[in-house]
Amino acid sequence: MGHLLRRAYQRHVAIFQAAIPDSDLTAAQFVTLCAVKEQQSCSLNDIVKSTAIDQATIRGVVERLKARSLIVVSPDPLDGRKLLVRTTPEGLALIDQSIPFARQVSEQTFGGLNPAERVAIVYLLKAMTRADEG
Repeated sequence: MGHLLRRAYQRHVAIFQAAIPDSDLTAAQFVTLCAVKEQQSCSLNDIVKSTAIDQATIRGVVERLKARSLIVVSPDPLDGRKLLVRTTPEGLALIDQSIPFARQVSEQTFGGLNPAERVAIVYLLKAMTRADEG
C-alpha cells in the first residue's frame, strides 16, 4: 500500500508544480504559507501540527520562504525561545494568486474519480491520519 500512497503523492506534486505559476513555490511551501495565513501568527510547532511536515523539514521550508520575503520570523515577545511566523503582503499576494491554481490541482489529482469516490478517498485518508493523533 505504501507504494500506492507514494505514487499518488508524487503524481499530486507533479501536477502542482506544473499548474502553479510560481515555479519556485513547492507544495510544502504553499501549504506552509496557507497555514501561517490561517493562523496569522504562529510558532514552528503550530505549523508542524497543521501541515504534518516534520520539524527538520519545516525549518528549511520556513528559511526558504523567509529568504523570498514571503514570511517574517521574529522572537515571541512572551517567550524569547520561541519564534513567531507571519506572512508578508508579498506572501499573502502569492497565496491569493495561487489559490485558483491549487483548486485545479485538487481537481486534476482526483482525475477520473466520481463524486462518491472523491468523498470516500478524502474520508479514508482523514481516518488514516486521525489514527496517528490517538
